[in-house]
Amino acid sequence: MKHVIGFIFILLTIPILFIVQEAIAVELKSAGSFNDQINDSIELSSPKINVPVTLKDGNGLIFAEEYIEWRDPLPLSSIPLFARQLFLESEDTGFFEHKGYDVAAIVRAFAVNTATDDVRQGASTITQQVVRMRFLSTEKTYERKLTELFYAAELEKQSTKDEILEMYMNEMYFGHQVYGIGAAATYYFSKPLDALNEAEMAFLAAIPNNPSLYDPLNHFDQTKVRQERLLSILTKNRVLTSEESKVHKNTAIQLNLKEKANAFPAYSTYVLAELTDLIAQSEGLSEKMTYAKDDAEKIALEAIIKQRTAEVLSKGLIIETALNPGKQRRNDQTISSLLHPKGVQAGAAVIDNETREIISLFAGKNYKKADFHRAFQAVRQPGSAMKPLLVYAPLFESSSYTENTPINSGAICIGSYCPTNIGGYVYGNVTVKEAFRQSHNTAAVRLLQMIGVEEAFSYIAPFGFKSVTQQDMNYAAALGGFAKGMTPLELAGAYSSFIDGQYTPPHAIRAVKDRAGTILYEWPDDKEDVWSPTTVTKIRGMMSDAVLNGTGRGIPYTTSYTGAKTGTTDHYKDLWVGGLNDNYTTAVWVGYDSPQSLKLLSDQKLHLRIFSTLLQD
Repeated sequence: MKHVIGFIFILLTIPILFIVQEAIAVELKSAGSFNDQINDSIELSSPKINVPVTLKDGNGLIFAEEYIEWRDPLPLSSIPLFARQLFLESEDTGFFEHKGYDVAAIVRAFAVNTATDDVRQGASTITQQVVRMRFLSTEKTYERKLTELFYAAELEKQSTKDEILEMYMNEMYFGHQVYGIGAAATYYFSKPLDALNEAEMAFLAAIPNNPSLYDPLNHFDQTKVRQERLLSILTKNRVLTSEESKVHKNTAIQLNLKEKANAFPAYSTYVLAELTDLIAQSEGLSEKMTYAKDDAEKIALEAIIKQRTAEVLSKGLIIETALNPGKQRRNDQTISSLLHPKGVQAGAAVIDNETREIISLFAGKNYKKADFHRAFQAVRQPGSAMKPLLVYAPLFESSSYTENTPINSGAICIGSYCPTNIGGYVYGNVTVKEAFRQSHNTAAVRLLQMIGVEEAFSYIAPFGFKSVTQQDMNYAAALGGFAKGMTPLELAGAYSSFIDGQYTPPHAIRAVKDRAGTILYEWPDDKEDVWSPTTVTKIRGMMSDAVLNGTGRGIPYTTSYTGAKTGTTDHYKDLWVGGLNDNYTTAVWVGYDSPQSLKLLSDQKLHLRIFSTLLQD
């Protein structure tokens, strides 16, 4: 009985549809434009559309993709005419004539539905289907159907037929979280849509009618039957000849499923984190964070940065990076094989000396996406690896000292602070070079006292160590005794200043582009002179000497130059090496996530072996 009443209701409604439609439009405009109402509907009822993000390596090849829904939206002009005809002829032959709905089709559908126990027969135009996908639910009720008609009529007023058809072709659901015919082509055949033949296009067109029933992965034969039915419709409507239809029906369909690119998660994870920084800096949000007056303002700005990043990502991006896939792969494999016993971890970053780009990152053994990333998230005290940056380079910059200047490496106390050397050894007068070579703690603290703590810290300010604060400005910092410390990536970046005295913040991202290839974001080419040429020459010479004769002995020379400085924290809880050769600059941290002694591994020079791996091509 309810179906009879519903049928009568619809029949009575249709003659006054246009009158009611105009009245509703007037009411909506009185509270705001109808377009605003539609936008509100999208925001409230439609899931956010996220277009995939593609990451490319330094060779321009895709190595990772970020998406939940696979989409590859295409302009209508890029969708072959045959693909459009498949849907127009099977779904809505009067698409270019109607105003959003087909009254005759509605009457036929409701006549059929009154004879059933459920609302099954549809009469939706392509415009109505777009409205349903974008603004409304798929609930099959007469009330929802009536609302759909009004929205369809208004959508036709606000958009051209081509725009509506483009929406439709790009938002149809093809199963397996695939939306749009462009995405379906790349997902099911691993080819762009315009590279498919007519048989393959018709096969794809069979799916959206019922993505479960016509799922080609589980019901291939049923999909093939519907494909042939669509080809027959095109023959009936004189789009194809019988001979053409027969050829297409007999053309073999060979699926070639797309595999989601997901290589090098350590690198791709960092790239997405760097993207947030790039957006924040490009849009002036980083500067606002720097001058935020209190924590509340910082929290608000962080929320804005997060929202902006999500907005940019949702539109789909192509991110070009500096990744060296061969080196990344070798580093992952070799370092992981060296990390024993169980639980020992490492974090490392490799920077190309010529470009100052991050070409490889080691996030930890058995790293998986969203795990703790030890290359840029592990903030640890750097030990003596900090001495070249905070003590020796500032010494050469602020005095006439050379590598051969004698200094006192004897016992020292500054107030209650009385540092000791490794092993408790006490030394007398040594040269600067000797103190560096054997990493004398007493000499480093005495030199920092001579330079002045504030003066020394001014030299490392350009490196932007995020966790270094005012409370770190004390004499213990000469030995890497920071409250928190820095990450392997930060230390590697700072060491890159010893290439030529200039500092350029190292980045993984070369350019961020939209799907059409337009550049949206790229890092500015910022360079800052940090060290004089004479200071660079002296530091490089002493780091080379440390490799040949000091704490870095065991690191092989892989190019004409290799220099390094080791670092060890109290009770051997952290092992560090920072340095460079002719090609690369790198820093590596070795330790346990929950700190414990690494004395045995230090004796076995595990950190030196890993460092050597990182410097190899």
